[in-house]
Amino acid sequence: MTSKYLSVFKISFQQEFAYRLNFVMWRVRNVMQFFLVFFLWDTVFSDPNRVVFGYDRNKILTYVFGILLLRALVLSARAVDVAGEISRGDLTNYLLKPINYFRYWFTRDVSSKALNLGFAIIEASVLFLLLRPPFFIQTNFPILFGFLLSVILAILLFFSILFLVNMIAFWAPSMGWSAQFLVIVIVVEFLSGAIFPIDILPNAIQGILSYLPFPYLLYFPLQIYLGKLTGAAIVKSILIAGAWSAVLLFSVNSVWKAGLKHYAAEGR
Repeated sequence: MTSKYLSVFKISFQQEFAYRLNFVMWRVRNVMQFFLVFFLWDTVFSDPNRVVFGYDRNKILTYVFGILLLRALVLSARAVDVAGEISRGDLTNYLLKPINYFRYWFTRDVSSKALNLGFAIIEASVLFLLLRPPFFIQTNFPILFGFLLSVILAILLFFSILFLVNMIAFWAPSMGWSAQFLVIVIVVEFLSGAIFPIDILPNAIQGILSYLPFPYLLYFPLQIYLGKLTGAAIVKSILIAGAWSAVLLFSVNSVWKAGLKHYAAEGR
């Protein structure tokens, strides 16, 4: 069983290089977004002694670099192609094979994340050498452990959200891409903290968002790393992220079963 998915990982990793332009454009997009956010906060915190929204210069610029790395690890995914497979009827090929469709796509996602993270580390290293920003290094082991656990949950959360959005193609084959764009490109980017830290928003909005899954993709893991969450606050954030992971994974399984009943293999 393990060797089967290891082969999927290797093949998927190689296929990433078959679409070089798509990969390059994704990386260029992330770097350009990085520059936009970096220079914005670099200007706001031009005074090294300034503290705004609980951030000093070191922590806000660490947040920006952290977004570059976490985006590659959490938000990069090959499962964006699931809707296309359903709408074209290609899903039938997998239903006839002795393979778990979810494990297959999660393995492909992991291969994409490995490649993107490798390039993101190179990009971050080059940008760090060019820009020479002050940086916050977390050395507290329990906090680092909480950060690692929150990242694992973030990966599961995004996989579940992405799969749920893709499965709309069971009922509306032509809406797969538009649903992805609305949820992944707009909602996730905005509410995950990829554009700006969520704690710059009014407290009431922060309170509402803290009970949604999106901030646990990027914002909360970075809050843990930066030490802005400690003790009970870390435990609470991990419990909420874990609860959402369980709910969404259960939802994926339920919607999948309902979708298969509606699946007509259009195009086959």
